[in-house]
Amino acid sequence: MWVKDIELSRAFYKDYLGFGEPFSVKNKAGDVRITWIKINDRQTLELFPISEKTPKNGDSFYHIAFETDDAQGMLTYLIAKGVKGPGGKALSPTIKPGQIGNLGYFVEDPDGHIVEMVQYMPEGWTLQHKGEFMPDTRVSMRMSHTGVSVGNLDACMKFYGDILGFKEFWRGSSNGKVLNWVNLRVPDGNDYLEVMLYGKKPNVDRLHTLNHVCLEVADLQPVEATLKGRTLPAVCKPTAAIKVGVNGKRQINCYDPDGTRVEVMEAMTADGKPVPPSKAPPPTPEAGT
Repeated sequence: MWVKDIELSRAFYKDYLGFGEPFSVKNKAGDVRITWIKINDRQTLELFPISEKTPKNGDSFYHIAFETDDAQGMLTYLIAKGVKGPGGKALSPTIKPGQIGNLGYFVEDPDGHIVEMVQYMPEGWTLQHKGEFMPDTRVSMRMSHTGVSVGNLDACMKFYGDILGFKEFWRGSSNGKVLNWVNLRVPDGNDYLEVMLYGKKPNVDRLHTLNHVCLEVADLQPVEATLKGRTLPAVCKPTAAIKVGVNGKRQINCYDPDGTRVEVMEAMTADGKPVPPSKAPPPTPEAGT
């Protein structure tokens, strides 16, 4: 995620939500170029301070990432399927280890979101710090999903479903008339992508709500009590009270210093019963979407 003030972001993710910061990479001037917030041994949030060479305004989501055990094989497959890199550029057919020793590369989805494919390598920093930087203060031990804004569901499904192999398992509507969410599970795991549908292109404030991360917990009551005892950076929107979402699960919405939504949600529905998927039609894509 792009962040305007790294210290304020650290105060939110480390002091308020309780996560560790395992490592950072600095630029030639000695300033942080990217730092990692560790959820667990395989999940992190990456914070990129905005500079003169990066976006000044706009959506703070930089990219999402999915782990693979064969980055090169995945790359060869994606090229064969016609997938392109950011900006429509052709993908390089070979991969070199990145700055922290893992294999990875960026592709672009139909809505212009940058998607990273990453393979954790034994010599990479991720696995070298396995079991470290996971303090008891963290409010959650798992990021269950990431939400991304999508203007054309059909194009999205062709990319994530047909090409990447994600499987739909639930869809929901806030009013029963128009579809708002589609949940797509990764091929080999329980994590999922939450497709946040729109018709008219959202403004920046709305994008900060649609594009989000979700931290999973078993019980929100102690989490709420813990957060009330911690200091939320003054620039952040107030943390919302517990509510039951359309999916039947209790949740709390927090907002980081840049306005990006961080959802904390229980793993099970409040009444223990599954909520049936919506049959509402998706919104009509805006012209040019």
